[in-house]
Amino acid sequence: MSTTPLTRTLVTSLVEDAVTAPSMHNAQPWAFVFRAGAGVVELHGDPLRGMPRQDPHHRALHLGCGAALFGLRVGAAHRALRPVVRLLPSPEDPWHLADVRFDGPDEADSDLRQFHAALPRRHTSRFPFSEEEIPAELMDELGAAALLEGCRLVVPGDWHTDTVLHLVHTSELFEAADKAVRAEIAAWTRTGAAGEGSDTEGIPSYAFGPRQYDVTSPVRDFGAPRQVPGRVSARFEKRPQIALLGTGGDTPEDWLRAGQAMQRVLLQATLDGLATSLMSQPLEWPELRSDARDPDSAMGFVHMVFRLGYGPRGRATPRRAVTEVLTFD
Repeated sequence: MSTTPLTRTLVTSLVEDAVTAPSMHNAQPWAFVFRAGAGVVELHGDPLRGMPRQDPHHRALHLGCGAALFGLRVGAAHRALRPVVRLLPSPEDPWHLADVRFDGPDEADSDLRQFHAALPRRHTSRFPFSEEEIPAELMDELGAAALLEGCRLVVPGDWHTDTVLHLVHTSELFEAADKAVRAEIAAWTRTGAAGEGSDTEGIPSYAFGPRQYDVTSPVRDFGAPRQVPGRVSARFEKRPQIALLGTGGDTPEDWLRAGQAMQRVLLQATLDGLATSLMSQPLEWPELRSDARDPDSAMGFVHMVFRLGYGPRGRATPRRAVTEVLTFD
């Protein structure tokens, strides 16, 4: 059992690691509470930071919080703590997503220490990647990372890749025709115009990446149709390398597990020298999401599309101060 005292400074550093996680539109929909008497860090979801139109059931919100939970586990392992996680500990409170104690067995999550250096380095890249093929052994390693969190990572074949890319383009048309979706995205993008939200959240213009000359890669264009000074166009890879993350079920617990797997895969990819980006666009439309899975696969539900390759990692997007997301009790 861990004998390290859980001071305010230590808990704050754990949450600093956790909030490096990705979340839909960088909304950062998490809140942490430290119960000193019980020695527990609670993770809560913040529905006010949800996307009512794009994520009405809060699946993406749970994914982001699950990713933050994984970061907390990594931070704990790095500091020789032994995290033990209980998902959805309060049935009467659906926004109480997890409890983390630090009194597990000696081997609890010790393998996660390797990921700590990757936490600040992992960034979503909406820039072109090269055509260089990722070695099969690296893709197998990413698949193993997902399995360790109880999820599956599938590398689609040619026909399946074509299907997913077609769904991406179809979802772009759906999005362009839906005023509420466009307004929701605009509320979480930052171009420097007057009246926009806080600059510690959302997607800043420097993270939009260039526009695509010929739309070949599954990269969401946060700058369309807004004018962003100095934004250029570029050609992206013709044959993007993608992978699909999924689970057998589609419950809040599955979503939290998928979020942890998502972050583990991203951190492993970062350690392997890969650039990454995430695409949820076709999964936000119920009429498209089911078509993203391979009907012959054991994966029942797709939660995220990864784009992987070699290229710039991109700059870090902003994060709220830990004092805004952590309270002490």
